[in-house]
Amino acid sequence: MVFGENIKVRKRILQLIEGLTDEEFNGTPSCGGWSPKQIVEHLALMECRVATNIAKELKNPDSLRVFKKPIVVSASPLIKAYFMEYTEPTDTYLSTSEIKERLHESRNYLLDIYDSASEDELRGKSFKHPVFGHVPLIQWFRFVGFHEKRHLRQLRRAVEHVKSDFSLIYQSSK
Repeated sequence: MVFGENIKVRKRILQLIEGLTDEEFNGTPSCGGWSPKQIVEHLALMECRVATNIAKELKNPDSLRVFKKPIVVSASPLIKAYFMEYTEPTDTYLSTSEIKERLHESRNYLLDIYDSASEDELRGKSFKHPVFGHVPLIQWFRFVGFHEKRHLRQLRRAVEHVKSDFSLIYQSSK
């Protein structure tokens, strides 16, 4: 199944942010890095970007047919990641319910694109990844899951840090 791993990883992401207050969710860890909100916002932005690129290539008669790529390694933190400006999260304060809605919308968009094409179309066209070169469209659906899995570790650490930071602030105010 194309979305099997995506569903599991998304469920873990939602479980991680479930118990956070909106202040914790938007809080930047004292050790630096993105807030939990920024990490999840990045994931929604990336998923929308992938869906948009797939939709664009499905309409492109000159889209290249290429061999499958080893995209599974994109989940590894050992592989250098390339950040794209159009997936950069904002500093805008969002509630966990607002970001869950964005995740829901981005997933529905991706599913709609998948449902709009045949398996042959998705295997016969591609778009370029900064590391792997041209990747068949069919693999981009699984790439979304691998990308989220990569950021799951980062999200787990950010959640632990902001919870700890807020706990210290609460304790020192007593």
